[in-house]
Amino acid sequence: MAPPPSLAPDRGGGEPDDALRLRARAAAAAGDAPAPQQQQEQRHQEQQQQLLWYRASAPAHRRVRESPLSSDAIFRQSHAGLLNLCIVVLVAVNSRLIIENLMKYGLLIRAGFWFSGTSLADWPLLILTLPTFPLAALMVEKLAQRKLISKHVVILLHIVITTSVLVYPVVVILKCDSAVLSGFVLMFLASIIWLKLVSFAHTNYDIRMLSKSIEKGVTHDISIDPENIKWPTFKRLSYFMLAPTLCYQPSYPRTTYIRKGWVVRQLIKCLVFTGLMGFIIEQYINPIVKNSKHPLKGNFLNAIERVLKLSVPTLYVWLCMFYCFFHLWLNILAELLCFGDREFYKDWWNAKTVEEPVHKWVIRHIYFPCIRNGFSKGVAILISFLVSAAFHELCVAVPCHIFKFWAFIGIMFQVGNMIFWFFFSILGQPMCVLLYYHDVMNRQQAQTNR
Repeated sequence: MAPPPSLAPDRGGGEPDDALRLRARAAAAAGDAPAPQQQQEQRHQEQQQQLLWYRASAPAHRRVRESPLSSDAIFRQSHAGLLNLCIVVLVAVNSRLIIENLMKYGLLIRAGFWFSGTSLADWPLLILTLPTFPLAALMVEKLAQRKLISKHVVILLHIVITTSVLVYPVVVILKCDSAVLSGFVLMFLASIIWLKLVSFAHTNYDIRMLSKSIEKGVTHDISIDPENIKWPTFKRLSYFMLAPTLCYQPSYPRTTYIRKGWVVRQLIKCLVFTGLMGFIIEQYINPIVKNSKHPLKGNFLNAIERVLKLSVPTLYVWLCMFYCFFHLWLNILAELLCFGDREFYKDWWNAKTVEEPVHKWVIRHIYFPCIRNGFSKGVAILISFLVSAAFHELCVAVPCHIFKFWAFIGIMFQVGNMIFWFFFSILGQPMCVLLYYHDVMNRQQAQTNR
């Protein structure tokens, strides 16, 4: 903002600042550097103008303005300093709690809850046989491409393949009596393959429909990129199964090179945050749930106290898991595969409605197909949320060998931003941890007493 005309500086016949800047730019554009005398004169003029601003006669209040923390201005301000303060306070408070916990209880790290000798038997069997399902899906598409099987047979075969992807690991995990962590990893991996194969089948079905429309000359004036209607190949399928995406397409945006030093730094971060997750679980969460009663069978106030005590460590674990997998690991994988689209997640922490943080896969393969088939927007959102909740329950219930639908209910209650954070950090996750833990412990105790 320029100073008031009444306080315009007395330049003594010299050139204005704007004229000096224009001359300097013109000289730079012509390839001539400004003379040292001109640079010195320009700096002198700027210093004089700055001194004029802070004279006693210069007005300090020139327009109507709000306080930075007022309701009208708070969201237009940068809060980087307050964020840094919160980080410093969190580090200080939690460092004290960590030191106090270590001094009182010592190091409480054990591996029996996570891994066991019997649970490792399912890893070679599952890892070696899971790739057969994508190969079977590719064979079905090749047969459909050559028109050796009908459209209905293609759909039926894909249903059988995708259903087997989920049923097979469930049987293996339950039969081998997997430990919680190994069972969760295997179930999570099988769920990813299921989501990828559904996208593979749905996308190729749509490609066949588009190809028929092009052959008939009926495309309804839709611009179609030839790169996105190519038939599937083994190379394309292999890249898709490894790529950090659940949505299949024949070609993806690619980067030109791999930043090796960057990959190493992200791997180190991933290891650090993974170790931090294990430390929080073993040192804080396990002792809390061990010393608590079943929340639905004990004293109500005691259950509330346990849930509130669990809320902070479970929130930290979930945030570390999100950062490790959705940010660090997926970016590492994308960098190694030169995968260009790195928008693996949206700002779900700002979501006010259930449709805002929905993943691309859900939008592409559930939400819009429901809309195209005549469902209302609300019903399509509800179906999308039901599918998401069902997979959360599957990934938790199968490794725990318990089907109580606690995870399903917790996901379905997360509607609206304040309600989301309430159930996410205070009631939902801590309550589910207590419920599943006590059910797992009761099941193990019953097996021991047989």
